[in-house]
Amino acid sequence: MKKLLVGNAPCSWGTLEFESSKGEQVPYDRMLDELAATGYTGTELGDWGYMPNDPAALRDALTSRGLTMLGAFVPVALKSSAAHAEGTANAVKTARLLAAVASTPAPFLVLADNNGSDPVRTTKAGRITESEGLTPVEWKTFAAGADLIARTVFDETGLRTVFHHHCGGYVETPIEIATLLGLTDPKRLGFVFDTGHYFYGAGREVDVAEGMRRLGDRVWYVHCKDCDPEVAKLARTNEWDYFTALRHGVFCELGKGAVNFPAVLRQLGKRDYDGYVLVEQDVLPGMGAPKESAARNRDYLRSIESNFA
Repeated sequence: MKKLLVGNAPCSWGTLEFESSKGEQVPYDRMLDELAATGYTGTELGDWGYMPNDPAALRDALTSRGLTMLGAFVPVALKSSAAHAEGTANAVKTARLLAAVASTPAPFLVLADNNGSDPVRTTKAGRITESEGLTPVEWKTFAAGADLIARTVFDETGLRTVFHHHCGGYVETPIEIATLLGLTDPKRLGFVFDTGHYFYGAGREVDVAEGMRRLGDRVWYVHCKDCDPEVAKLARTNEWDYFTALRHGVFCELGKGAVNFPAVLRQLGKRDYDGYVLVEQDVLPGMGAPKESAARNRDYLRSIESNFA
């Protein structure tokens, strides 16, 4: 049986990228200790400055715990061409740190929209309609920025870039995902498939594994997140914004929501996927103990790993 490589991320310990969702942060060394203790062998960087920015210190923090650096999330307001230069510089800075501690498999620069910054997209997350998306001209600008960053990161560091679709941003629905991938260079920009955001962002019940299959070879990396269908339904009925849905636990622990993870693993197995899957359990302050949640999520994936054969 093929071995499933499983990592976890700082967001599972409450280190989220949104200012409105931040609480008292768990120190990175404790987070890494607990991550390793609960059975994970890879992690992502988290917000810039959360882990050491010095390559030697970061490398020691990882290797002393037997951990692999898998990537770093970099949001850029790609809709605006004025943001492309600064976004590229930030991505390259981050990628240089990743490259300095890279092992096998190599980490990804995880590019995303500046999610949560547009009031309409944030308010309507999980129920976006076509009229609330980008115009053809805006899509051209957005895609050009993503291609620029992916190309520059590769040229400067040798690392590959994957785009992260996300509720509350301009690439949320399956149609928007397909549009972006159709406008960008498949040799330089891949896709990180986030199971929870795919389900919630579709705005309806959807077959996540089938969505992954349709995207084919553009999926270079996978984030495992579940979605509670009852909370999602409440969010749509009550017209909650993204952050309200998040606080109500729309992204629940793995195996407790609507994502068919055995089918997802079977799909990855058919593709002979040899990268990591990264657990993301958005734990906000007051939502519970991150270490225990991480352990439950790891146990769940272990219990269904035979589907990856």
